[in-house]
Parts: sequence; structure tokens; C-alpha cells
Amino acid sequence: MIKLFRFLYRLLDKLIIVPISRIVYNIQTAMRRNGNFIDKLLNRQKFLIFLSLILAVVFFLFIDNKVILLVQNNAEVIQNVPVEVKYNEEAYIVEGVPSTVDITITGRKSDIYLAKQLGEFKVLLDLSKYSASDAPHKAYFTYSKNIDNISYKLDPSYVSVTIKNKVSSVSSVSYELINQDKLDSKLSVKSVTLSKNEVVVKGSQTALDKIAWIKALVDLSNTDLTEAGSYDIDNVLLVAYDNQGKILNNVEIVPSTLSATVVLDSYSTSIPIVVKTTGKLIAGKSIASILINNQSDYSVTVYGSEAELADLKSIPVTINVDGLGTDNAKSFKYTLTKPNGVRYMSASTVTIALTFGAEEQKTVEINNINPINLGNSLKANMISTDSVSVICKGVSSVVEDLDASSINAYVDLTGLGVGDHEVEVKIDNNNPLVTYVVSSKIKVRISSSN
Repeated sequence: MIKLFRFLYRLLDKLIIVPISRIVYNIQTAMRRNGNFIDKLLNRQKFLIFLSLILAVVFFLFIDNKVILLVQNNAEVIQNVPVEVKYNEEAYIVEGVPSTVDITITGRKSDIYLAKQLGEFKVLLDLSKYSASDAPHKAYFTYSKNIDNISYKLDPSYVSVTIKNKVSSVSSVSYELINQDKLDSKLSVKSVTLSKNEVVVKGSQTALDKIAWIKALVDLSNTDLTEAGSYDIDNVLLVAYDNQGKILNNVEIVPSTLSATVVLDSYSTSIPIVVKTTGKLIAGKSIASILINNQSDYSVTVYGSEAELADLKSIPVTINVDGLGTDNAKSFKYTLTKPNGVRYMSASTVTIALTFGAEEQKTVEINNINPINLGNSLKANMISTDSVSVICKGVSSVVEDLDASSINAYVDLTGLGVGDHEVEVKIDNNNPLVTYVVSSKIKVRISSSN
């Protein structure tokens, strides 16, 4: 420490005190000629000593701070540096190599700044001397040092990689439609034809055994798909999936893309809205009429694929009428739920208006009762041939026109086996203006049909 301070003293004396003293002496010489006050002040030896010391301390502190900033070591992490892998790609498959690593660089701030400006961080994993093996290989990364004065540290510095022989097989290809929500809602895909039905898949045998499907991802967000017609789409990406629907990235598909011909259609049909009710009106009241957008029979136009819309018979709407009937009418705003297979509906909301009237009832005798859910190899016969009374409730204008032919009665034989059974008679009621009440049961004999 003593030697250090002596060295610093001599350095300060040579570089600062002596030059400053000379400057002051020259100023003194010049001022002496003028004979002013400064000349007298500078002639004092103590003043010169104190002035030189103060200036020396100021310059020392300034230079010392600058030196600390220049030589102090710092560390910085360079994240996500790409890894280049060198190996025989035609013969082997490599698994377990990260796509990126992090590099921690340590050194002076000036050197770190220069290293970042150069931006040439390269990481290489050289596997050219390794061969296929069931056991994993421990391989170290190598990297280039663009600044020699910086310390480099990789995270991770090595990896355990598995090298397997590359094999190939032929797989069939199907298509998958993506971004369907980007297609005009009045359009639907009628057909898709791929340029190839089979592709070659390369990878390790373990990876190939995991392949469940090869899908061509047909992107419907293509801006050319604006109206019904036939379109040719190039560069359709191929992707391999496992049984859980996860993408397999460790296989190579040859070719990696296909072409597809997509035929778009604009198919529409009218579907009626059917209103159903839940809950009970107040005693003595029934629903007299139901209007949807001021119409007794209201339908919406729906768009979608012809095959899916073929099974769509109606759009059900359920209204809760519990406790209603004190007023003569009640209106509801209802948001329609889009059924499966429907891409667009001409109306998304409807106004449903109910009117109420005095409830009357009518008794109808029915003989035709259908058994349902009968087990295989069984047959059912009604033991009792007597008719069943059904009480029909509604406003007079509705119940007056009811007869046995308009009532669908049935018995549910689910879980019943050979023998005689007493079961309830039920009514299949699709008319919200009528309430049916059946109080009696009938006997059914189930026997084997063999």
C-alpha cells in the first residue's frame, strides 16, 4: 500500500502538480509586470501549495471515476442464441437438441457493448463424429468469441442427444380445414381434392410408430376465397399428428407441401322456428296464440353445407311461462342459438308474442298406443283393449278441433323383459297450445319373438 501511494504521489506530482505550478508561475510572471493584487497573492508560497493540492484532488477524483467506469467488470445474458447442429442429415435423426441457448458474457462495459454491437454470437453442436446408438451421447456446444477480453458461459453448456438411424415409410394424407371462421359465413366447403394421396415420411422408427395422421392444412383465410366456385391453393402445409392430436416435429415429410383444389358452395334452406314452453301458467289460463315476428309460421334462412343442413328440421326455442297469464299478452326478445353445421342465419334474434285466454278442456278416447324402446327379439301386445281417456286442455278454439288422430300416444318399454307389465301412457306433445293429461295405465305383455 505504501508503494502504491508513493507511486500515485509521484504520478500526480509529475502529471498535475508540476504542470499546474508552471502555469501559475507563468501567470505570476505576467501579472508581476502589472503589479496588481493577484501578483501579490500568487507570490505567497502557501497559496500556491493549497491551490495545487485542490486542483490535484479534483482532477484525481474525476479521472478515478472515469477509470472505474471503464475497467469495472459486468455481466449480461444474451438470450435465445440459435443452435446450429452439424450431422449427417441423410442417415441420422437427432433428438434432444434445444433450438436456442443463453450466453452469459462477462467483462468491461466497453467490451460488452462492442460484443453486442458486433452481434455475431454463434453456437455449434458438432455431431459429425457420432454414430447411431440406443444410449444418449453427451455433446458439448462450441461457440465463437468475437471479443477476446470477454468471458463466455453457455447455459446449458452440453446436452444429452439421441442419434437414431433414419428410416422412411409411405403414409396416406387427409385434409384439415383451418381458419374456417375467416371464410364468408354464407360460403361452405363442398369438396377438397389434394394433389397427392400419399407422402413419404422419414424419421426414427420410434417417431414413425407414433404417427396417427398426416394432415394437409387447408387455410380458408385465403383472400381469394370470396364466392362460390373452384379454387387451386398451392403450398398447403403437411403436418404429422399422434393419437392425442399433438404435432410431431421430429419427422420429415416429403414433400413438405401439396396443392389442393377447394370447391366452395353457397347452400341455403329455410328452417322453421318451433316454440316450446316450460313452467305452468296461472290456474284457469292457457296460451291462445304464439306469433314470431308477427307471424304464426316463421322460418329463418340458414347457410351451410348441404349434407349437414339435411338433418336440420327446425330451430327449437324454449320460453318460460311460469306464473304468466294475469295479462292478456306477453312479448319476449329471444336470441337464436346457431345449430351445428349452420354458418349463417338470416335472423339472429326474434320477438315472440304470447296471448292468453280462458282454459277449457276436452276428453278424447284413444285406442292406438305405440310401444317404443322394446328390446331386441321381443314383441309387445296390449292386454287391455279398452280405450284410454286423454284430457286435452287449452282455449276453446284449440281444443275443439282435437280428436284421436291428432294425438300420438305411446308407452316406454325401456329395460322391460318378458312378462306382463303395467306401464304409463304418455303423449308426444309438440303443440305448446295444448296440455295433455293421462291418468290411467295399461297392461302390456312382452314375449319373445323367436
